[in-house]
Amino acid sequence: MIKISETKLNITGNKFLINGQLTYSDIKDSKEEIQGLLMNARFIQGIFDDKNKPQRFARFVMNPYDPEQNTDNLIAALPEWYDYGLRAFTVGLQRGGPVNTIEDWTTIDNNPYGPDGTSFDPDYQERLDKLIRAADEIGMVVIVSLLYQAQSPRLKNGKAIRNAVKTGCAVLKNGNYSNVIIEVANEHNVGHFSEHPIVYSTEGAAYLLELAKKESGGLPVGCSSGGGEAYKEVCEASDVILIHGNGCTRQEFYNQIKKIRSWDLNKPIVCNEDSPCIGQLEVAFGNQVSWGYYNNLTKQEPPADWGVTPGEDYFFARRMAAGIGIQKPPLSEEEKYYLQGFKPDTVLGDKRWVRLASLYPEKINYVEFYRDGEMIDVSYDEPYMVNYHTTWIQEPVKVNQGDWWLAKIYLNDGREIKELEKTVLR
Repeated sequence: MIKISETKLNITGNKFLINGQLTYSDIKDSKEEIQGLLMNARFIQGIFDDKNKPQRFARFVMNPYDPEQNTDNLIAALPEWYDYGLRAFTVGLQRGGPVNTIEDWTTIDNNPYGPDGTSFDPDYQERLDKLIRAADEIGMVVIVSLLYQAQSPRLKNGKAIRNAVKTGCAVLKNGNYSNVIIEVANEHNVGHFSEHPIVYSTEGAAYLLELAKKESGGLPVGCSSGGGEAYKEVCEASDVILIHGNGCTRQEFYNQIKKIRSWDLNKPIVCNEDSPCIGQLEVAFGNQVSWGYYNNLTKQEPPADWGVTPGEDYFFARRMAAGIGIQKPPLSEEEKYYLQGFKPDTVLGDKRWVRLASLYPEKINYVEFYRDGEMIDVSYDEPYMVNYHTTWIQEPVKVNQGDWWLAKIYLNDGREIKELEKTVLR
């Protein structure tokens, strides 16, 4: 017996509807200008496994690594995210990159397709089905990403790529899901996709979009490009214009939106991957664009801690709720800042990823980081990280038991906050 869907996604012009109503219109006091958006998060590792060396992921919050438990933990976390206003999340069939802890992502075998793209691993299919149906039950949409660059070498040629798109779409079609958007490729123009012109080129990506639409039975489709990039041919072939904001300033993110709007396509624009830069929310809400939160540490290092964790996760959830019009108890001034990277489940040996999270990061001028009274780094851009490289990558810092850390926060209004301290207990 086929289960009847609880969540039916439709698109009218540039707006999303769930069960015939504009998203968020069912929430008392929701802001009219955000109705029809689809606020989302990158939960890309939701069905992750590694057939090569799975136990290198026996760390953080799960030991040993169990792919079934990883998916179950995400399902358990969804109601809390829904309460803050999250209505969609992205999960990858070929996952995403653990940018902090694995240098060569091709060493991970997280690929449900056979080498010729015609078969699909039943264990992946079971986890995917369980996750999509759990989202369906609570009113959430799942953006299913079919292809990821680091796994593309496991598909032997262009024909295998086409077959994989057909196979992934057949799995989704046969599931009779009504709460799914297909992302044909995660950033089609980066990395190892260059080995497959049918994905890498704009013409190829547009062709795969049309193929996915046909093979899925008409599910809405989109395809992202690298951070800050958008191509008219890809957007024209999409039902949902998927963009990424990685590495962008707020102005650059706005310019990306402005360029797409100049094409007058009248389709929803969904950023489904940015960074922990929650200051970008102001741009997204102000321009009626759906935004996707991406935390590379808590949400992309398998096994992920899928809950609303203290710091960046919590502040994103609060800002999202406020932008929608969901009322939450106010925070004190002290509660609007959090020095993170010291929880046991975000430690790998003696390495930690130290950050200063804030409810309003755009109010910060810069942050100084001190260890045992000695300043070791300064961060001038959001997210405020020790050893900042890009908006989604930082180098770890070695931390010893007993180290005393201090973050000095200098605000744009000239005030200085000194009281954020941590002593490393283990």
